[in-house]
Amino acid sequence: MKYLISGGGTGGHIFPAVSIANALKELDPQAEILFVGALGRMEMERVPQAGYNIVGLPVRGFNRAQPWKNVSVLMDLFKSLKQVKRIIRDFRPDVGVGVGGYASGAAMWQASKMGIPILLQEQNGFAGVTNKILKDKAAKICVAYEGMERFFPADKIILTGNPVRQNLLNGVKQPQTTSNNVKHLLIIGGSLGARTINEAILAGLPELQKAGIHVVWQTGKYYYENIKSSISNLQSPISNLQSPIEEWLEVQPFLSDMPDRYANADLVISRAGASSISELCLLGKPAILVPSPNVAEDHQTHNAMALVRKDAAVLVKDSEAADKLVSTALELIKDDAKLQSLHTNILTLAQTDSARRIAEEVIKLAHK
Repeated sequence: MKYLISGGGTGGHIFPAVSIANALKELDPQAEILFVGALGRMEMERVPQAGYNIVGLPVRGFNRAQPWKNVSVLMDLFKSLKQVKRIIRDFRPDVGVGVGGYASGAAMWQASKMGIPILLQEQNGFAGVTNKILKDKAAKICVAYEGMERFFPADKIILTGNPVRQNLLNGVKQPQTTSNNVKHLLIIGGSLGARTINEAILAGLPELQKAGIHVVWQTGKYYYENIKSSISNLQSPISNLQSPIEEWLEVQPFLSDMPDRYANADLVISRAGASSISELCLLGKPAILVPSPNVAEDHQTHNAMALVRKDAAVLVKDSEAADKLVSTALELIKDDAKLQSLHTNILTLAQTDSARRIAEEVIKLAHK
């Protein structure tokens, strides 16, 4: 069987796409898989790193702020549709899989037009524009949240959850070298970082040190050097507190050993991207979610609220992070009963084996 997988633009699209491809190869080792992405976007680098071939299209998003600039965008879309038509004729896929993003729109539209069944995967609790446009052309739509009937035909929806990192459950909780009562706070703003979260944590370092907790802080590569410099300037005024800063605070631009970091965390502060939330659910981690305001249709707030409504996470608005984030974290991490309640409730929302379940649906379509 041959499978055409398309989408990207962000890690939230690329990671599920690669996970689905990996699951397809596990179930069907002879499968041929070709990715279609957008030129200049991160999928053109990440997909080959994962061992798959990818073809790039000149497609890009519409400029809503300056509509007069969309003439060239439409021309690139037309070129992309013609290019995809050639790709499909040459590759002859049995099924198309779209995970969202500009390239997914062009590739899945053309595939459907040429009679190829398509399956869509929607990561967020608020459907993306591309998948909403393609919903009537899809044979199946795999979603991560309940209640997606407001966006998609109910008879096409399959609740599968989002694929997460395959080694995530292999994390090991390390023996604590200090007191058994020391709590561990993990702060992750994504690989690029989150400015608002970083600023709130930096301002709250004295309170965090007074609380006697251990903090692991992923700043993102863009913010790391400035934060390290700021911490150096802060050390003298807070050095007279109970412990040296390097004993309770670890600052990294990026954490590659996330399974172990998650395993050690009593509480996680995170953005509310679809992949992050799926990981927190699977691991049952109590979390404070700070949705990014800089995403399409504010979908991170919708993601977060799906958990908050079930008392499975705590929400701090991005605009209120400077005033509330650290105090909320310190109040919560000391409340063992609340931590246990969040742990229990978020576990009920976990979807396991998501990539494999999506791959099985893709293979069913291929055999039909």
